[in-house]
Amino acid sequence: MTEFGMPWPGADVGLEAEAAGAAAFCTGEFVDHDAYVTVAGMAVSTHRALVGPAIAYGFSRTPFAHATAIRTLWNQAPGRVFAGLGSGAFAINRDWCGVAADRPVERMSELVGAIRAWLHAENGQRVRFDGEFYHVDATVKAPVLGRIDVPVLLAGFQRRMARAAGRTADGIIGHGLFTDEWWDNIVRPAVEAGAREGERVERPLEHGWLLTAINDDDPERAVTDMRRMIAFYLTVRTYDAFAEHHGWTSQVQKIREAFGDGRIDDMARAVTDDMVESVALCGSTADAAAALRRRRGSIARDVAYFAPPSFMVSERRRQAYARSSLALLPTLKTAEAS
Repeated sequence: MTEFGMPWPGADVGLEAEAAGAAAFCTGEFVDHDAYVTVAGMAVSTHRALVGPAIAYGFSRTPFAHATAIRTLWNQAPGRVFAGLGSGAFAINRDWCGVAADRPVERMSELVGAIRAWLHAENGQRVRFDGEFYHVDATVKAPVLGRIDVPVLLAGFQRRMARAAGRTADGIIGHGLFTDEWWDNIVRPAVEAGAREGERVERPLEHGWLLTAINDDDPERAVTDMRRMIAFYLTVRTYDAFAEHHGWTSQVQKIREAFGDGRIDDMARAVTDDMVESVALCGSTADAAAALRRRRGSIARDVAYFAPPSFMVSERRRQAYARSSLALLPTLKTAEAS
């Protein structure tokens, strides 16, 4: 059964959402907010919900740094922590973080193994991992370890990373751009192939962002905010194969031309109605609920994060969108019951 969650909206809205039935909260990462620090605030502000990064930049930290952060969070919220990792854009790794990011699929696969070596270590046990990119050989002479089983998920947009998520991690985190078509025909087959390669017994977990903007007083404003968000994502060439697969290459070309000239409104206008319908839940509550019912069979199977748009959207409006998305919870539960 798919559970409802959202990117962390702050303690006030977060507590309201948890009381309404939100089962998970996540956070991304950028220059102005650290993923693990944000999750620490989530852990102490909630009582039952799962909490974790979705995503933390994988290569900007050593396996040791990831594992110590995860252990710290586990101590605050035992049994409620997951760890979502992403490779991040190549330029961010090279130019912002100053770290290597070539062969990202192989690096991420090894990173998962090295983190698990630390998370699964018992007291007194030598911690070892020997790979091409990561090497760990540690003896910790202090009673501070002990195995913890924290789900480690990978953000996988393309087939190879999705396959690695099924093979080496506990599951996948889907991007907010994912359509039903992309989930069903690109991502899931790749994850399932990886799971077979890894001889997994249990189905890999699926978490996924679901772009959501509801404003009953001004539905068109919600739709415009969503058009801007979709356009901003598609300025990145990482998603060229996605756009080509859906037949959106001409729209993306217009988006990038407008973005290059700083024409934000033209970027939004280049996002066509079929793009909005395929990617997002937006408009009025009734519009979003109908879209959720229509897409119910292809959203993430374990946790769907109703994610408000963030590009050119204030924090106050994002919180309003988060509150409005609570109205979709009865739709989600009704769909499950039927």
